[in-house]
Amino acid sequence: MRFDAAELSPKQNYKFLSGAVVPRPIAFITTLSKDGETVNAAPFSFFNVVSSDPPMISVAIQRADGELKDTARHALDRGELVIQIVSEDFVEDMNETAARLKREESELDRTKLHLDAPLEGFMVPGISEAKIKFHTKLTEHIEIKNDSGSVTADLLLLRVLHYDFSEEVFDPEAEYVLTEFLNPVSRLAGNDYARIGEKYTIRRPK
Repeated sequence: MRFDAAELSPKQNYKFLSGAVVPRPIAFITTLSKDGETVNAAPFSFFNVVSSDPPMISVAIQRADGELKDTARHALDRGELVIQIVSEDFVEDMNETAARLKREESELDRTKLHLDAPLEGFMVPGISEAKIKFHTKLTEHIEIKNDSGSVTADLLLLRVLHYDFSEEVFDPEAEYVLTEFLNPVSRLAGNDYARIGEKYTIRRPK
């Protein structure tokens, strides 16, 4: 079956893309409001690695009725974000933070999650329960526009400044992340998530 993307509605394109591009890693992002009063937390699955030299990741944040979401607004105001990788043991709490709240409300109040003290020289706190955290700075903001010229999403390019690994998920000698102890959760379509299943190896050709 073939469809012309230009003839589909935004909802149809979203359904097709989110259902086909799977599994997607989840960036569970904390940011701090401009006044320093509110810590925002929200999950985004339009997220991936861009480069290792320099270490860069990308997150695309869809707008709500043309308005910047709090995460994007805080990123533009402060330039700092902490990206947490989601593990099974706090996926329910992460899901609670997807609720749309008023700007002055913190999504973390709906959860049992805790915040770390911010790193020296970095204002945004991370989530204590996360086994992997990236402290990042915003290097580029790209507005994504639809055919009518309206901005529908904000693409953020983020440089990783610090890696924060729990001892249980990192082998310091081999410098490997131990995925089997991380138990990461990935995003599918609708309300569906997935665990990592059986792992297998295919050697690259030389």
